[in-house]
Amino acid sequence: MAVIAPQPLVMECTGWPDAHSYRLLDSGAGRKFEAFGPCSFIRPEPQALWQPRLAQWSAAGEFIPGSDEDGGGRWQLEEELPEQGWELEWNEVRFTAQPTPFRHLQFFPDMAPVWDWMREQLAGRDDAETMNMFGYTGLGTLALSRHGKVTHVDASKKSVAQARENAALSGMEDRPIRWLVDDAAKFAAREVRRERRYDGIILDPPKFGRGPKNETWRLEEGLPGLIEDCAKLLDKDSAFLFLTVYAVRMSAVALAGLLEEKLRHLPGTIEFGDLAVREEPVDDAPRRLMPTAIFARWSNPR
Repeated sequence: MAVIAPQPLVMECTGWPDAHSYRLLDSGAGRKFEAFGPCSFIRPEPQALWQPRLAQWSAAGEFIPGSDEDGGGRWQLEEELPEQGWELEWNEVRFTAQPTPFRHLQFFPDMAPVWDWMREQLAGRDDAETMNMFGYTGLGTLALSRHGKVTHVDASKKSVAQARENAALSGMEDRPIRWLVDDAAKFAAREVRRERRYDGIILDPPKFGRGPKNETWRLEEGLPGLIEDCAKLLDKDSAFLFLTVYAVRMSAVALAGLLEEKLRHLPGTIEFGDLAVREEPVDDAPRRLMPTAIFARWSNPR
């Protein structure tokens, strides 16, 4: 029976190590100042309750949010950017970054410690079968592909096309990856009926979304059933499940409780907490930690 850890964790992104990297340069007054390789941007960040430490933020552009908390807004670009984006890399994974209408840049940099953690769970294996649900532009999929077959599922045809382009850019187009444009919840239910199993599952569901056939997804309504189906795709020999949630009024404790209920037939440990990014040093001031998302994860050391 899976046991919940007694205390929450922080999975910390401290910036990416090479020149083609991500860094959190500064934050404060409801905004954050970030470097995405050679280009810097300012984006909204409601949890930056403190004041900035740098006197000036010189950025290629800023995302100006809409008037309500459910999203919207526009980019105000101060300089011309490459029309097709620019190349970044995380370890051996290469990909394209560029501003999107959804305020991000085609990837979520705070997920880097999650990719590392998943690889640790599969260390020494090249025969694993894993699934990335709501896989977006495929960085997590490509990180997992060194360990075996990966099923990548996303409802956006455009996102899946970008994921395949990132695979080609990384020299991984021949790896055993299934690229699927599909509704994640419906696909998981079909996999249960097929009696499939996976060694690991990562899922990053949005607060609200639509499937390729205009199916409606609402997190609070759909997540319990989706996790129940994911639990049926895992067994005592599986290695992990990782769930992240952004921009919701919900606690990581609630996510852990959901995993405990649905995975109680399995051994292992359930942990929960925050994803966060550590700021770059500014003079001698302590490096602040910026929370970005909540998570719950199940692991089963074999």
